[in-house]
Amino acid sequence: MTKHLRQLLFAAALCTAASATQAQLTEIKVSYQPALYWSLPFYVAEQKGWWAELGLKPTFSTFPAGVPQIAASASKSWDVGGTGSVPAELGAVRYNLLTIGLTNDESAGNALLASAAKADAFMKNPQSIKGQTIVLTANSTGDYAVQSCLAKWGLKKSDVTIKSMGQAEIISAMSSNNADLGGLWAPNIYTMEEKAGAKVICSGKDTGTIVPGALVVRADYAKEQPQNVAKFLAVYLRTWKWMNAHQPEAIAMMKKFYDIGGVSITEVSMKKEFDTRPTYDLAGQLRIMDRSKGPSDVDKWMTQIGEFMKGTGAIAEVPQASAYITDEYMKMVDRDPKLKAFAQRAD
Repeated sequence: MTKHLRQLLFAAALCTAASATQAQLTEIKVSYQPALYWSLPFYVAEQKGWWAELGLKPTFSTFPAGVPQIAASASKSWDVGGTGSVPAELGAVRYNLLTIGLTNDESAGNALLASAAKADAFMKNPQSIKGQTIVLTANSTGDYAVQSCLAKWGLKKSDVTIKSMGQAEIISAMSSNNADLGGLWAPNIYTMEEKAGAKVICSGKDTGTIVPGALVVRADYAKEQPQNVAKFLAVYLRTWKWMNAHQPEAIAMMKKFYDIGGVSITEVSMKKEFDTRPTYDLAGQLRIMDRSKGPSDVDKWMTQIGEFMKGTGAIAEVPQASAYITDEYMKMVDRDPKLKAFAQRAD
């Protein structure tokens, strides 16, 4: 056998092995919104090869906001994903989506911003916001945070004019001085601070309002592929574990991920994402979803969001938390020695 023939046979063997490995991977369709702190783990896990370690091959679909994202679930274009808590609840009511965990606590990352010219005056006298126009993305966590801020100041939604826009449109309107008040979520908040001098005048955290991000799954997919759902959670949890333990490297990857999504912010602002947005490991997820002593923390937070959505007319009735929030798949991770060990690794 010639040397050239041996090289060809070796190359063919490698291709066959690679094809066999690929064939063993199970596709899972993952949806998210690009260039966001809570969606970074999906990108990092792909770069690190952690999906494949659990036999999964993710295909990703991205959306500019939660409402179009959850609407796409009706066509089964995605199986699992992350989204805001407001669209997650809307998805439970309209599309039979289950909330199976939280991405992070984004209370500080959803806020009402004011233009550089008006911010100080609004902060000194919040009542002067009465009669003003606020641009925001309707039925979003940003909307929820803005409404909580108005309530803190004794203002009602009817005291202002609300105009619904996508986040990119809000940035454009405020940057061109066509709007003085906008409801934004991070990292768009930092873009406005850095590029236009806008200021946060109130966030969800300032009002004591918990604004969680949600991990969701189509109920029919969860029933058909429960093990894949548990693996999805294990990948997500493991990635946060690593990112929190290796923050400088995670921030470098965040910059690439944000660049892909068309977002450019400073490293200081990227670090602020980590510093102000608590995340949950496996034990933390199980704790906040525990119902052994009554409604869980997640039940309470999502029910409050349901009350907000009923008030806006987005839903007719607040859904029972136990009907769409489940810790079943987190418990599957906890009970499976392999998945539990994988989820808890920080290396």
